[in-house]
Amino acid sequence: MATDAIAVVEASALKRDRGAFAPGDSVRVHVKVIEGEKERVQIFEGTIIRKRGEGARATFTVRRVSYGVGVERTFPIHSPRVERVQVVKSGHVRRSKLYYLRARTGKAARLREKRQERVAPASAAATTASDE
Repeated sequence: MATDAIAVVEASALKRDRGAFAPGDSVRVHVKVIEGEKERVQIFEGTIIRKRGEGARATFTVRRVSYGVGVERTFPIHSPRVERVQVVKSGHVRRSKLYYLRARTGKAARLREKRQERVAPASAAATTASDE
């Protein structure tokens, strides 16, 4: 009974537009930062090295190298501070946790890009058929 109440509260806190990314993806995370009385959006760009948890407690960790130093930042997926997560490119990986990237630098830290088939819109295909 208590578990049902917790599930109802968590369901109300979930953001519907999140979760369209996976480990290995290069992302831009738009984070709201409050400095004094001002609020601005700061962008943190890097590679997702892990997703963890479920529901309102789910988090993901983004890693990037800044001035030769590896920086990892963990964000709650459904946090109101995370404005949006923009996927720059999808990486092809065979692991769910990419901790091995911590030991790699330069070209060795690159990930293969996932190739996606692009389907032409139906309206564009119809116009080319009717032109002939």
